[in-house]
Amino acid sequence: MHAGPALAALLLTVALSTSASAEAATVQTERIQVTPKEAPADTTQIPSDALETPAAAPEPGTAASGAYGTQPLNLPEVKYGDADLPKAVARTRAQLLEAAHAGDLDRFRMVLEGNEMMPTLSFGETGDPIEFIKASSGDGEGLEVMAILTELLETGYVHADQGTAQEMYIWPYFSRIPLARLTREQKVEMYRVVTSGDLADMEATGAWTFYRVGIGPDGTLHYFVAGD
Repeated sequence: MHAGPALAALLLTVALSTSASAEAATVQTERIQVTPKEAPADTTQIPSDALETPAAAPEPGTAASGAYGTQPLNLPEVKYGDADLPKAVARTRAQLLEAAHAGDLDRFRMVLEGNEMMPTLSFGETGDPIEFIKASSGDGEGLEVMAILTELLETGYVHADQGTAQEMYIWPYFSRIPLARLTREQKVEMYRVVTSGDLADMEATGAWTFYRVGIGPDGTLHYFVAGD
């Protein structure tokens, strides 16, 4: 009996079985391409007012900028001389100038006493007005203060609080205008009355604190005073 053909058949069967097992053990892999989703378009609408150009910075020295507290939107009209003054106001101004230019304190006293009430010369006690003027004057005789009075009354003035109980003609006009809004020409005029040091002090407080004169529409001298 020959074993050759039978052995060959057996080997062939084993080989086929091994090949099938190997094929069954092979894992088939496949690359999966994932396409990323597109980000949704931003549909948020920006308000049109948010795209407007920012407003310009406020003018220095105005109410919007906060300088010196609340500032008037419209500056008062400045006038000079006596052409537009009521006759009673012009007369009082002329009497003050005459006494001051002459350095005549007795005549100045007569103007003060021409009022029904003594004008305000200080925010404190003054005693005798002429003695107070002398004590306030650098020369001790009152002449420095008289010189200041002439300078004040020869600058421009403003007609303030018209139609009210506080209506007044006020010298110098820059006592009623925000200091930061004075023009260069007006500052030159102001330096005839005060020094740069005086101005620096007033800018720090935000108010005019040097001498000023107030005359009512009826010619009453209400004040010739410094301070605040």
